[in-house]
Amino acid sequence: MTAALSEAAGTFKIAGKQVARLGFGAMRLTGLGVWGEPADREECVRVVRRAVELGVQLIDTADSYGPHVSEEIIREAIRPYPDDVLIATKAGLTRNGPDTIRTRDGLVRLGPKAWPPLGRPEYLRQQALMSLRRLGLDHLDLFQLHRIDPKVPLEDQVGELKNLQDEGKIVAIGLSQVTVDQIEQARTIAEIATVQNRYNLTDRGSADVLDHCTRHGIGFIPWAPVAAGELARPGGPVDRIATAHGARPSQVALAWLLARSEVVLPIPGTSQVTHLEENLAAATLRLTDTELDELTDAAS
Repeated sequence: MTAALSEAAGTFKIAGKQVARLGFGAMRLTGLGVWGEPADREECVRVVRRAVELGVQLIDTADSYGPHVSEEIIREAIRPYPDDVLIATKAGLTRNGPDTIRTRDGLVRLGPKAWPPLGRPEYLRQQALMSLRRLGLDHLDLFQLHRIDPKVPLEDQVGELKNLQDEGKIVAIGLSQVTVDQIEQARTIAEIATVQNRYNLTDRGSADVLDHCTRHGIGFIPWAPVAAGELARPGGPVDRIATAHGARPSQVALAWLLARSEVVLPIPGTSQVTHLEENLAAATLRLTDTELDELTDAAS
């Protein structure tokens, strides 16, 4: 294990563990459309092992990735788990097939239609217990409500996670894709350790949530962290800054996130070791204040 990543990226405490702020998202350890087995399972196993070798301590997955495939690959790769590694998983989304399909015209993304929410307490409990079994753990360090089910009262969904916490089956509770009001409602029921919302250079829709998390010391895990869109076009701000530093646009996107707030924990995902190493190198990229301001203002 190396301390270089935690020193470069900084750390944040979750479930009693001080983890490097640059983690690994395990959604891509699956087949097309986050469905079924990956094209190269052995490479995916190597990716997880290499991530830990390079100092990654936060590995984020979910029961719906595959479904189940991502959790199973993580177990195969690194169990018994190093003491300083935190496995975070989620429940609350079901699957009705791949979210991306290949047609004669190319790839078609179905998006949320392929991920129906289900937040009934008995279902969340079942999925937590099944994740424990698949991962080979006796407790989950961080268990996240993947989406709030609008058909089930929020207090019932978060309340069941609190029950699991009280029973020692989970240590910390997280939420995903929520508003500030939903966070505050949940905090009347249980302590919320983390929030995972979509947030990146081009999608600042959760800026108010990030600011709220910063004020209250809640970990903010941005998903889709390397998306840069038009900002990464040739001659655009991401491209120019990347060229100036001899870096990749994805590294600039991650470096900007790490500088945005001390509670931010990006979890870039990949199924290839080369991309993993490239992403983690972002921890050592130091952007100037002028560059950070330019990136912040670019999508305003």
